[in-house]
Amino acid sequence: QVQLAESGGGLVQAGGSLSLSCAASGRTFSNYGMGWFRQAPGKEREFVGGISRGGDTTYYSDSVKGRFTISRDNAKNTVYLQMNSLKPEDTAVYYCAATVTGWHIVKTPTYEYDYWGQGTQVTVSS
Repeated sequence: QVQLAESGGGLVQAGGSLSLSCAASGRTFSNYGMGWFRQAPGKEREFVGGISRGGDTTYYSDSVKGRFTISRDNAKNTVYLQMNSLKPEDTAVYYCAATVTGWHIVKTPTYEYDYWGQGTQVTVSS
């Protein structure tokens, strides 16, 4: 099993930036593709972005493309989400997740991910 723990959430004004981290433990981190998801009140959990096992491939939802950046450090067992130009509609609980996948593959569906963190709240004020 893989245990995931997010950190870095908080309150920020519109136009500001936040950086989230997700620390993994339990299994070899580089065996897993990683994803970031979010869930706003009353809405379904949605894919934000993902990164392949080696970090060479990333994929983003249209709503965050150009504003958010995912990276990973396999030596530190950590994946990051840098969020810039934040908007009130980015307010949600953000989750990181891990999936067994091929080296260059980024998965997007929620059901493809096997392990989840507990989430961290991001609130963007207008």
